[in-house]
Amino acid sequence: MSPESDDAVIELFADALWMERGLSQNTLAAYQSDLRTASKWLQEKRELNLLQAQPDDLGDYLAALHNQGYSARSSARILSCLRQFYQHALREGAIKIDPSAQIASPRLGRPLPTSLTEQEVEALLNAPNRGEPEGFRDRVMLELLYATGLRVSELVALRPGQINLNQGVVRITGKGGKERLVPLGEEAIAWLERFDQGPRHDLLGERLCVAIFPTRRGSGMTRQAFWYRIKKHAQQAGITKPISPHTLRHAFATHLVNHGADLRVVQMLLGHSDLSTTQIYTHVARERLKSLHAKHHPRG
Repeated sequence: MSPESDDAVIELFADALWMERGLSQNTLAAYQSDLRTASKWLQEKRELNLLQAQPDDLGDYLAALHNQGYSARSSARILSCLRQFYQHALREGAIKIDPSAQIASPRLGRPLPTSLTEQEVEALLNAPNRGEPEGFRDRVMLELLYATGLRVSELVALRPGQINLNQGVVRITGKGGKERLVPLGEEAIAWLERFDQGPRHDLLGERLCVAIFPTRRGSGMTRQAFWYRIKKHAQQAGITKPISPHTLRHAFATHLVNHGADLRVVQMLLGHSDLSTTQIYTHVARERLKSLHAKHHPRG
């Protein structure tokens, strides 16, 4: 059968997806593109169309994608597309056996979180204009994030009663209502004291706000607003890595592990209920060690 016949069955499959699942045009176009690429390979390498392909053909196709540099995640996406196509063809009676059914999905490694080097953190902390109340507030918030590893949602929800500057700890109620105490560190304590002595009042005037970090409007900072400000400060600091609200939390954990902190201590500080969630940072540290070895060892 010709490539044109594959075009027809791909169109019918896309129509069915749209009818059954209401997928967007962009998503449908992605499915069609993946199927056309597979169709082209089958035509050129095996002189088969999609409906004639056997499990070995599809396995060889995925192996070819791997050899071309496709990531495991991309290959898994393509296999998912092929499975949906063949399951539809099976329901419609166009094939008797699904050739994709026994093909194992590529193993997906857990993606390593984006972190910052210690120099990048320093640049980010110094980016806000501390001569303005908003800039000073942002500097304190960034300092506190890096000092404690708080989630951004925990940071913006902070109330004065949660922080004890004399003891140098912050009390956090995290996911699932679990409470944890996190040390602040001398730098964070000093910045919090300076913020409370002037810039916070400058932001609020005579208004009252229960949140430690208010806006000019007299309300607490939102996660979305702070994320926008983090990205703005990262741009000012010349940081080109993708920045998310969790970036400084990842940096906090990564740098602790890099400097030899026990993993269970990091788990406790982050408020992870399961140690396996924290273990991702051992992989981050391992990647760091490998890069240092490659850079500095004479046989790296």
